[in-house]
Amino acid sequence: MAKSSKEKTYWPHMILGFLMIGITLSYWTVKSASSIPVQESNNYMLKYQQADININEIIERKNLFDKNYLIEIVDAKSKFIEIENAKRVKRESSILLTKGENIFTYRVTAKDGSVQNDANVSFQLTRPHRTQEDIFVENVSEKDGKYIVDNINIIKAGRYILQLRVKIGEAIGYSEMPAYLKPE
Repeated sequence: MAKSSKEKTYWPHMILGFLMIGITLSYWTVKSASSIPVQESNNYMLKYQQADININEIIERKNLFDKNYLIEIVDAKSKFIEIENAKRVKRESSILLTKGENIFTYRVTAKDGSVQNDANVSFQLTRPHRTQEDIFVENVSEKDGKYIVDNINIIKAGRYILQLRVKIGEAIGYSEMPAYLKPE
């Protein structure tokens, strides 16, 4: 006896179904990924691309600075803050901020202890993993051997990063300190 030609095969329908599921999941992945904003890194107070292209020169100038000079923050209260992570809790010394106007004072000294008054200093207040709320001060004024950043208004509670870039001749130094504004 011959086989009946009325037997149905479902494999073409299964292939079509899997293809539709794949297209649907691909569309969903692209749509959900494009809705999440991407933040640029601002290491060395530069855009990521600029830092990546010039990283050898940046490190060379930073090493030259670190060999000859020191950067320190003056008159700032600090406290150990516990930062919870998915894997562990770590304690980090953070500068305490106040709600409203804040003033930051830095001192740049040579390794021999002499105060440097002729540095080109830039300041940036940023939040970890965000760049929308950055506050950038291009030329920080110097008074009595101290570089003073004033009129920095902070409203939102949370973690911040105080970044300072100091240029003396060919040497460029960087200071990056965590800061924290306690919620009310």
